Amino acid sequence: MQSMSTAPSFPIPKPPDWLLHEMQQRVVLLLNHVMQQEPEALARLKRQKGQVAGIESAWVAMKLRVTPAGLLDLAEADAEPDLSLKVLEANPLSILQTLLSGEKPRMEVSGDVMLAAEVNWLVDHVRWDVEEDLSRILGDVPAHTLMKAVRGIGDTLKAFIAPKMQKPSHPESTTS
Repeated sequence: MQSMSTAPSFPIPKPPDWLLHEMQQRVVLLLNHVMQQEPEALARLKRQKGQVAGIESAWVAMKLRVTPAGLLDLAEADAEPDLSLKVLEANPLSILQTLLSGEKPRMEVSGDVMLAAEVNWLVDHVRWDVEEDLSRILGDVPAHTLMKAVRGIGDTLKAFIAPKMQKPSHPESTTS
């Protein structure tokens, strides 16, 4: 019997450039929204104004420039990154599994040490309080109820995906 890979065998089609750009803009807006809720994050990034961080994986690449306000903006396509972050895992599901387990994906980091330290601090300390944002729109009780349901769905998905993402610890023997 042969062992089967749990990674999807179908390629993910590349969206058109205009759609990628719009998606990147939305990611920048979300990151800025989250960082604006953490004054220490803005203060730390202000010290890095003008610096460019390039983020690359098998399925996405973008460059972010730190603004004088300590926020992020998309950098020009030809901008030379001061810091390069390359996600080594190619499978998006494996990356999701790693993130859901509270770990950071394996990355190759090169460039400015100070900017790398600030990015690492942001990853370790800044969290999006989704429930707080929802409570401003829906009210406290509906936001709490919705997030409880979402967490339940997330736990169920995690329990479903986790066994499929684990690799066998020993190779399977073949029998004739």
